Amino acid sequence: GFCRVYAPAIHGAVRRAFAGGRPAQDDVLDAAQEVFVKLCRDNHRLLREFDPSRAKLSTWLGVIAYSTAVDWLRKRRPGVALDDVPEAALSVQQPSHERLMIPPDLLTERQALIVKLLYERDMEVVDIAMLLHVDAQTVRSTHHKALLRLREHFKVPKRAGGGDEAPPGTV
Repeated sequence: GFCRVYAPAIHGAVRRAFAGGRPAQDDVLDAAQEVFVKLCRDNHRLLREFDPSRAKLSTWLGVIAYSTAVDWLRKRRPGVALDDVPEAALSVQQPSHERLMIPPDLLTERQALIVKLLYERDMEVVDIAMLLHVDAQTVRSTHHKALLRLREHFKVPKRAGGGDEAPPGTV
């Protein structure tokens, strides 16, 4: 059934959240179990909220599994800042281009998270909206405000044509 079909994708997303080292298999299984518990809670409320017009089920489950595993890690690592766990846990290779060093406190916590998810995780706006339980427009607006702050701080002129969207890989 459902568990047999989607367990590999859920376990894969959990492993990505644990990346960096070699997590104990029991920890991966415990965090994955937490994902299934979350999906079944309140008479499968979360599963019933899935909207196939916004994302594929596998993508949506991956977002749920990753965020649940990050929450699971945070509970076991007291005192770790919100942004420290996902960044430290990412298993993706560093891009070949130089990374922009953003001063602490330049962006709000939500702005920094959205910028990271968009540019480092290469996530789509709708997936971020589902992950954060907000409207896609809220993600777009927060992203826009973050870009304005970054442009002001780094004295980057607004591009001709009035478009606010930065090309992928740039801020």
